[in-house]
Amino acid sequence: MTSEELRALCLSFNAVVEDFPFNPETSVFKVLGKLFALTNLDARPLTVNLKCDPEDAVRLREEHPGLVVPGYHMNKRHWNTVTVDGGLPDRLVRELVEDSYDLVVAGLPRAERLRLDRPWRALRMLGA
Repeated sequence: MTSEELRALCLSFNAVVEDFPFNPETSVFKVLGKLFALTNLDARPLTVNLKCDPEDAVRLREEHPGLVVPGYHMNKRHWNTVTVDGGLPDRLVRELVEDSYDLVVAGLPRAERLRLDRPWRALRMLGA
């Protein structure tokens, strides 16, 4: 996956914005103000910090040593740093980005979740 593809994927979800609160190089992707992906799109190797269920985080690190590691400068229990331009299949990277988005949305107040969930799920089910 290229940096352009990663950026487009992150921005494809409902109500996502790209922000640069730390420096001009670090893209922070947020849904309604909540971070779900953080990356330097110009870095090589290209990596992204993604939120992850704690049990899945450990499993992914074991299954993909060196490509999925504890989140750099993040809560290591809930965040992984994923190398996206390495040996991971693009499909897995897309799933991990989507899972991160879903976890953050699940933590939003119910009214905001419902507003976000319906249109996005309908499009995903149609394969859009």
